[in-house]
Amino acid sequence: MAKPLPVSPLARPLPELATIAGVRLSAVAAGIRYQGRTDLMLAEFVPGTIAAGVYTKNACPGAPVLWCRQALTTPYARALLVNAGNANVFTGRAGMQACEDCADATAQLLDCPPQDVFLASTGVIGEKLPQDRIIAALPAARAGLEENGWADAARAIMTTDTFPKAARRDVKINGTPVRIQGIAKGSGMVAPDMATMLAYVATDAKLPQNVLQSLLASGCAQSFNSITVDSDTSTSDMLMIFATGLADNPEVDDVNDPALAEFTLALNDLLLELALMVVRDGEGATKLVRIAVTGADSNLSAHRIALCIANSPLVKTAIAGEDANWGRVVMAVGKSGEPADRDRLSVA
Repeated sequence: MAKPLPVSPLARPLPELATIAGVRLSAVAAGIRYQGRTDLMLAEFVPGTIAAGVYTKNACPGAPVLWCRQALTTPYARALLVNAGNANVFTGRAGMQACEDCADATAQLLDCPPQDVFLASTGVIGEKLPQDRIIAALPAARAGLEENGWADAARAIMTTDTFPKAARRDVKINGTPVRIQGIAKGSGMVAPDMATMLAYVATDAKLPQNVLQSLLASGCAQSFNSITVDSDTSTSDMLMIFATGLADNPEVDDVNDPALAEFTLALNDLLLELALMVVRDGEGATKLVRIAVTGADSNLSAHRIALCIANSPLVKTAIAGEDANWGRVVMAVGKSGEPADRDRLSVA
Protein backbone atom coordinates (compact mmCIF):
# COMPACT_ATOMS: atom_id res chain seq x y z
CA MET A 1 0.00 0.00 0.00
CA ALA A 2 1.31 3.45 -0.92
CA LYS A 3 2.40 5.68 1.93
CA PRO A 4 -0.04 8.46 2.85
CA LEU A 5 0.88 11.78 1.27
CA PRO A 6 2.10 14.53 3.61
CA VAL A 7 -0.66 17.01 4.36
CA SER A 8 -0.41 20.26 2.40
CA PRO A 9 1.11 23.14 4.41
CA LEU A 10 -1.86 25.19 3.18
CA ALA A 11 -4.49 22.74 4.48
CA ARG A 12 -7.61 23.90 6.25
CA PRO A 13 -9.52 21.83 8.85
CA LEU A 14 -13.05 20.67 8.20
CA PRO A 15 -15.60 23.20 9.42
CA GLU A 16 -18.47 22.29 11.72
CA LEU A 17 -20.81 20.47 9.37
CA ALA A 18 -24.55 20.13 9.83
CA THR A 19 -27.36 18.15 8.25
CA ILE A 20 -29.31 19.07 5.13
CA ALA A 21 -32.96 18.06 5.36
CA GLY A 22 -33.63 15.34 2.81
CA VAL A 23 -30.00 14.23 2.35
CA ARG A 24 -28.33 11.11 3.77
CA LEU A 25 -24.77 9.99 2.99
CA SER A 26 -22.47 7.05 3.60
CA ALA A 27 -18.91 5.97 2.84
CA VAL A 28 -17.68 2.38 2.47
CA ALA A 29 -14.60 0.49 1.31
CA ALA A 30 -15.19 -1.15 -2.07
CA GLY A 31 -11.53 -2.05 -2.68
CA ILE A 32 -11.38 -0.31 -6.04
CA ARG A 33 -7.70 0.61 -5.72
CA TYR A 34 -6.94 1.59 -2.16
CA GLN A 35 -6.58 -0.68 0.85
CA GLY A 36 -7.53 0.23 4.38
CA ARG A 37 -9.73 3.21 3.51
CA THR A 38 -13.16 4.11 2.18
CA ASP A 39 -13.41 4.74 -1.56
CA LEU A 40 -17.13 4.79 -2.35
CA MET A 41 -19.60 7.49 -1.38
CA LEU A 42 -23.37 7.23 -1.68
CA ALA A 43 -25.79 10.12 -1.19
CA GLU A 44 -29.54 9.61 -1.12
CA PHE A 45 -31.94 12.49 -1.78
CA VAL A 46 -35.59 12.73 -0.83
CA PRO A 47 -38.01 12.26 -3.77
CA GLY A 48 -38.57 15.53 -5.61
CA THR A 49 -34.98 16.77 -5.19
CA ILE A 50 -33.91 19.01 -8.07
CA ALA A 51 -30.40 18.79 -9.60
CA ALA A 52 -28.19 21.09 -11.66
CA GLY A 53 -24.64 20.58 -12.88
CA VAL A 54 -21.59 21.95 -14.66
CA TYR A 55 -19.15 19.52 -16.26
CA THR A 56 -15.70 19.41 -17.86
CA LYS A 57 -15.12 20.99 -21.26
CA ASN A 58 -12.35 18.49 -21.98
CA ALA A 59 -13.03 16.93 -25.40
CA CYS A 60 -12.39 13.46 -23.96
CA PRO A 61 -14.77 13.27 -20.98
CA GLY A 62 -15.12 10.21 -18.81
CA ALA A 63 -18.13 7.90 -19.04
CA PRO A 64 -19.66 9.23 -15.78
CA VAL A 65 -19.67 12.77 -17.20
CA LEU A 66 -21.54 11.56 -20.28
CA TRP A 67 -23.97 9.69 -18.03
CA CYS A 68 -24.64 12.76 -15.87
CA ARG A 69 -25.14 15.08 -18.83
CA GLN A 70 -27.85 12.75 -20.09
CA ALA A 71 -29.39 12.30 -16.64
CA LEU A 72 -29.60 16.06 -16.21
CA THR A 73 -32.08 16.33 -19.08
CA THR A 74 -34.69 15.62 -16.40
CA PRO A 75 -34.63 17.75 -13.24
CA TYR A 76 -34.83 15.08 -10.57
CA ALA A 77 -32.18 13.32 -8.47
CA ARG A 78 -32.51 10.48 -5.99
CA ALA A 79 -28.89 9.39 -5.60
CA LEU A 80 -25.26 10.29 -6.16
CA LEU A 81 -22.64 7.53 -6.30
CA VAL A 82 -18.95 8.47 -6.38
CA ASN A 83 -15.94 6.17 -6.43
CA ALA A 84 -12.27 7.02 -5.92
CA GLY A 85 -9.29 5.20 -7.41
CA ASN A 86 -10.52 4.69 -10.98
CA ALA A 87 -11.69 7.50 -13.29
CA ASN A 88 -13.58 5.32 -15.80
CA VAL A 89 -12.06 7.39 -18.60
CA PHE A 90 -10.90 6.04 -21.98
CA THR A 91 -12.69 2.79 -21.22
CA GLY A 92 -14.89 2.71 -24.33
CA ARG A 93 -18.19 0.87 -24.34
CA ALA A 94 -17.19 -0.97 -21.18
CA GLY A 95 -17.09 2.36 -19.36
CA MET A 96 -20.65 3.26 -20.32
CA GLN A 97 -21.80 -0.26 -19.47
CA ALA A 98 -20.23 0.14 -16.04
CA CYS A 99 -22.23 3.34 -15.56
CA GLU A 100 -25.44 1.60 -16.56
CA ASP A 101 -24.74 -1.32 -14.24
CA CYS A 102 -23.96 0.92 -11.26
CA ALA A 103 -26.98 3.16 -11.89
CA ASP A 104 -29.30 0.17 -12.28
CA ALA A 105 -28.05 -1.44 -9.06
CA THR A 106 -28.37 1.81 -7.12
CA ALA A 107 -31.84 2.46 -8.53
CA GLN A 108 -33.01 -0.99 -7.47
CA LEU A 109 -31.80 -0.41 -3.91
CA LEU A 110 -33.45 2.99 -3.64
CA ASP A 111 -36.54 2.19 -5.73
CA CYS A 112 -36.05 4.96 -8.27
CA PRO A 113 -35.45 5.32 -12.03
CA PRO A 114 -31.80 4.83 -13.12
CA GLN A 115 -31.81 8.28 -14.72
CA ASP A 116 -32.30 9.78 -11.25
CA VAL A 117 -28.93 8.32 -10.19
CA PHE A 118 -25.88 10.53 -10.80
CA LEU A 119 -22.44 8.97 -11.04
CA ALA A 120 -18.84 10.14 -10.74
CA SER A 121 -15.46 8.45 -10.78
CA THR A 122 -12.04 9.88 -9.98
CA GLY A 123 -8.61 8.29 -10.12
CA VAL A 124 -6.46 6.48 -12.66
CA ILE A 125 -7.32 6.96 -16.35
CA GLY A 126 -7.46 4.10 -18.85
CA GLU A 127 -8.26 1.16 -16.58
CA LYS A 128 -11.57 -0.69 -16.66
CA LEU A 129 -13.82 0.21 -13.75
CA PRO A 130 -14.38 -2.81 -11.47
CA GLN A 131 -18.11 -2.19 -11.22
CA ASP A 132 -18.69 -5.59 -9.61
CA ARG A 133 -16.84 -4.36 -6.51
CA ILE A 134 -18.90 -1.19 -6.45
CA ILE A 135 -22.18 -3.06 -6.83
CA ALA A 136 -21.16 -5.55 -4.14
CA ALA A 137 -20.53 -2.66 -1.74
CA LEU A 138 -23.87 -0.94 -2.37
CA PRO A 139 -25.91 -2.80 0.28
CA ALA A 140 -23.43 -1.73 2.96
CA ALA A 141 -23.49 1.80 1.59
CA ARG A 142 -27.26 1.90 1.77
CA ALA A 143 -27.28 0.47 5.29
CA GLY A 144 -24.81 3.14 6.41
CA LEU A 145 -26.75 6.14 5.12
CA GLU A 146 -27.06 8.88 7.73
CA GLU A 147 -27.76 12.60 7.84
CA ASN A 148 -24.37 13.28 9.49
CA GLY A 149 -22.31 11.45 6.87
CA TRP A 150 -20.79 14.53 5.24
CA ALA A 151 -17.26 14.33 6.68
CA ASP A 152 -16.91 10.63 5.87
CA ALA A 153 -18.19 11.29 2.34
CA ALA A 154 -15.59 14.04 1.84
CA ARG A 155 -12.81 11.63 2.83
CA ALA A 156 -14.09 8.77 0.67
CA ILE A 157 -13.77 10.71 -2.61
CA MET A 158 -10.14 11.79 -2.04
CA THR A 159 -7.41 10.54 -4.39
CA THR A 160 -4.16 12.52 -4.28
CA ASP A 161 -5.84 14.99 -1.94
CA THR A 162 -4.09 15.43 1.39
CA PHE A 163 -7.07 16.78 3.32
CA PRO A 164 -10.89 16.59 3.02
CA LYS A 165 -12.70 19.70 1.82
CA ALA A 166 -16.09 21.01 2.92
CA ALA A 167 -17.93 24.28 3.52
CA ARG A 168 -21.28 25.42 4.91
CA ARG A 169 -23.48 28.51 4.86
CA ASP A 170 -26.79 29.36 6.58
CA VAL A 171 -28.94 32.07 4.99
CA LYS A 172 -32.57 33.03 4.34
CA ILE A 173 -34.84 33.19 1.30
CA ASN A 174 -37.80 35.50 1.85
CA GLY A 175 -37.29 35.14 5.59
CA THR A 176 -37.17 31.33 5.53
CA PRO A 177 -33.93 29.81 6.92
CA VAL A 178 -32.11 27.63 4.39
CA ARG A 179 -28.78 25.82 4.51
CA ILE A 180 -26.11 25.23 1.86
CA GLN A 181 -23.35 22.67 2.38
CA GLY A 182 -20.80 21.13 0.05
CA ILE A 183 -17.79 18.87 -0.28
CA ALA A 184 -15.06 18.76 -2.91
CA LYS A 185 -11.96 16.88 -3.96
CA GLY A 186 -9.10 17.92 -6.20
CA SER A 187 -5.34 18.26 -6.17
CA GLY A 188 -3.82 17.76 -9.63
CA MET A 189 -4.87 18.49 -13.24
CA VAL A 190 -6.18 21.76 -11.84
CA ALA A 191 -6.95 24.36 -14.49
CA PRO A 192 -9.96 26.34 -15.61
CA ASP A 193 -12.88 24.61 -17.23
CA MET A 194 -13.02 23.69 -13.73
CA ALA A 195 -10.09 21.76 -12.38
CA THR A 196 -9.57 18.10 -11.80
CA MET A 197 -12.18 18.11 -9.24
CA LEU A 198 -15.49 16.89 -8.05
CA ALA A 199 -17.69 19.16 -5.97
CA TYR A 200 -21.14 18.47 -4.61
CA VAL A 201 -23.40 20.98 -2.93
CA ALA A 202 -26.77 20.35 -1.31
CA THR A 203 -29.38 22.74 0.00
CA ASP A 204 -32.80 22.42 1.54
CA ALA A 205 -33.98 25.44 -0.47
CA LYS A 206 -36.91 25.03 -2.85
CA LEU A 207 -35.73 26.22 -6.27
CA PRO A 208 -36.57 25.18 -9.86
CA GLN A 209 -33.90 23.65 -12.07
CA ASN A 210 -33.52 26.67 -14.35
CA VAL A 211 -32.73 28.90 -11.37
CA LEU A 212 -30.36 26.35 -9.84
CA GLN A 213 -28.53 25.89 -13.15
CA SER A 214 -28.10 29.62 -13.65
CA LEU A 215 -26.86 30.16 -10.10
CA LEU A 216 -24.41 27.27 -10.35
CA ALA A 217 -23.00 28.31 -13.73
CA SER A 218 -22.49 31.88 -12.56
CA GLY A 219 -20.89 30.80 -9.30
CA CYS A 220 -18.63 28.33 -11.09
CA ALA A 221 -17.32 31.06 -13.41
CA GLN A 222 -16.15 33.03 -10.38
CA SER A 223 -14.65 30.07 -8.53
CA PHE A 224 -13.81 26.70 -10.06
CA ASN A 225 -13.36 28.18 -13.54
CA SER A 226 -10.94 30.76 -12.17
CA ILE A 227 -8.38 28.51 -10.49
CA THR A 228 -5.29 26.76 -11.78
CA VAL A 229 -2.40 24.74 -10.40
CA ASP A 230 -0.90 22.97 -13.39
CA SER A 231 -2.93 24.27 -16.40
CA ASP A 232 -4.26 20.77 -17.21
CA THR A 233 -8.02 20.35 -17.68
CA SER A 234 -9.28 17.05 -16.31
CA THR A 235 -11.54 14.60 -18.11
CA SER A 236 -13.76 14.12 -15.06
CA ASP A 237 -14.58 17.58 -13.69
CA MET A 238 -17.99 17.86 -12.15
CA LEU A 239 -19.81 20.43 -10.02
CA MET A 240 -23.38 19.66 -8.98
CA ILE A 241 -26.01 21.08 -6.68
CA PHE A 242 -29.02 19.27 -5.26
CA ALA A 243 -32.02 21.13 -3.80
CA THR A 244 -34.35 19.05 -1.65
CA GLY A 245 -36.95 21.79 -1.21
CA LEU A 246 -37.68 20.80 2.39
CA ALA A 247 -37.02 24.30 3.73
CA ASP A 248 -40.35 25.10 2.07
CA ASN A 249 -39.41 28.67 1.30
CA PRO A 250 -41.67 30.62 -1.08
CA GLU A 251 -40.46 29.41 -4.48
CA VAL A 252 -38.50 31.86 -6.60
CA ASP A 253 -38.64 31.35 -10.36
CA ASP A 254 -36.41 34.24 -11.47
CA VAL A 255 -32.68 34.15 -10.78
CA ASN A 256 -32.66 37.96 -10.56
CA ASP A 257 -35.38 38.11 -7.90
CA PRO A 258 -34.10 40.20 -4.94
CA ALA A 259 -35.33 37.44 -2.63
CA LEU A 260 -32.41 35.32 -3.89
CA ALA A 261 -29.70 37.92 -3.27
CA GLU A 262 -28.54 36.54 0.09
CA PHE A 263 -28.66 32.95 -1.15
CA THR A 264 -26.70 33.84 -4.29
CA LEU A 265 -23.95 35.58 -2.34
CA ALA A 266 -23.69 32.67 0.08
CA LEU A 267 -23.54 30.08 -2.71
CA ASN A 268 -20.86 32.04 -4.57
CA ASP A 269 -18.86 32.41 -1.37
CA LEU A 270 -19.15 28.69 -0.58
CA LEU A 271 -18.05 27.71 -4.10
CA LEU A 272 -15.06 30.04 -3.91
CA GLU A 273 -14.07 28.60 -0.53
CA LEU A 274 -14.18 25.07 -1.92
CA ALA A 275 -12.26 26.09 -5.05
CA LEU A 276 -9.52 27.72 -3.00
CA MET A 277 -9.23 24.55 -0.91
CA VAL A 278 -8.51 22.66 -4.13
CA VAL A 279 -5.71 25.11 -4.92
CA ARG A 280 -4.38 24.86 -1.36
CA ASP A 281 -4.11 21.11 -1.92
CA GLY A 282 -2.41 21.43 -5.31
CA GLU A 283 0.22 18.74 -5.80
CA GLY A 284 3.43 20.17 -4.38
CA ALA A 285 1.90 23.57 -3.63
CA THR A 286 3.49 25.71 -0.93
CA LYS A 287 1.93 29.06 -1.86
CA LEU A 288 -1.59 30.31 -2.55
CA VAL A 289 -1.69 33.36 -4.81
CA ARG A 290 -4.74 35.38 -5.82
CA ILE A 291 -4.38 37.55 -8.92
CA ALA A 292 -6.46 40.68 -9.56
CA VAL A 293 -6.37 42.46 -12.93
CA THR A 294 -7.87 45.95 -13.21
CA GLY A 295 -8.20 48.30 -16.16
CA ALA A 296 -8.57 45.60 -18.81
CA ASP A 297 -10.83 46.05 -21.84
CA SER A 298 -13.37 43.62 -20.41
CA ASN A 299 -13.89 41.06 -17.67
CA LEU A 300 -13.06 38.33 -20.17
CA SER A 301 -9.82 40.06 -21.10
CA ALA A 302 -8.90 40.46 -17.43
CA HIS A 303 -9.67 36.78 -16.84
CA ARG A 304 -7.40 35.70 -19.70
CA ILE A 305 -4.56 37.93 -18.52
CA ALA A 306 -4.86 36.61 -14.97
CA LEU A 307 -4.74 33.01 -16.16
CA CYS A 308 -1.71 33.72 -18.34
CA ILE A 309 0.08 35.08 -15.29
CA ALA A 310 -1.05 32.21 -13.08
CA ASN A 311 0.00 29.52 -15.56
CA SER A 312 3.43 31.00 -16.35
CA PRO A 313 6.16 28.59 -15.16
CA LEU A 314 8.51 31.53 -14.65
CA VAL A 315 6.01 33.38 -12.49
CA LYS A 316 5.42 30.20 -10.49
CA THR A 317 9.11 29.61 -9.88
CA ALA A 318 9.59 33.23 -8.82
CA ILE A 319 6.76 32.91 -6.30
CA ALA A 320 7.95 29.52 -5.06
CA GLY A 321 11.45 30.93 -4.58
CA GLU A 322 10.07 34.09 -2.95
CA ASP A 323 11.85 36.18 -5.58
CA ALA A 324 10.03 39.44 -6.35
CA ASN A 325 10.87 39.26 -10.06
CA TRP A 326 7.97 41.38 -11.31
CA GLY A 327 9.39 41.40 -14.83
CA ARG A 328 8.01 37.89 -15.24
CA VAL A 329 4.52 39.19 -14.51
CA VAL A 330 4.95 41.89 -17.16
CA MET A 331 6.10 39.23 -19.60
CA ALA A 332 3.02 37.12 -18.89
CA VAL A 333 0.70 40.08 -19.45
CA GLY A 334 2.37 40.80 -22.76
CA LYS A 335 2.13 37.24 -24.06
CA SER A 336 -1.55 36.88 -23.12
CA GLY A 337 -2.68 38.26 -26.48
CA GLU A 338 -4.94 40.76 -24.74
CA PRO A 339 -4.68 44.56 -25.20
CA ALA A 340 -2.16 46.08 -22.80
CA ASP A 341 -0.44 49.48 -22.64
CA ARG A 342 3.18 48.92 -21.68
CA ASP A 343 3.67 52.49 -20.50
CA ARG A 344 0.67 52.42 -18.16
CA LEU A 345 1.15 48.93 -16.77
CA SER A 346 1.80 48.63 -13.05
CA VAL A 347 2.41 45.61 -10.82
CA ALA A 348 1.68 45.72 -7.11
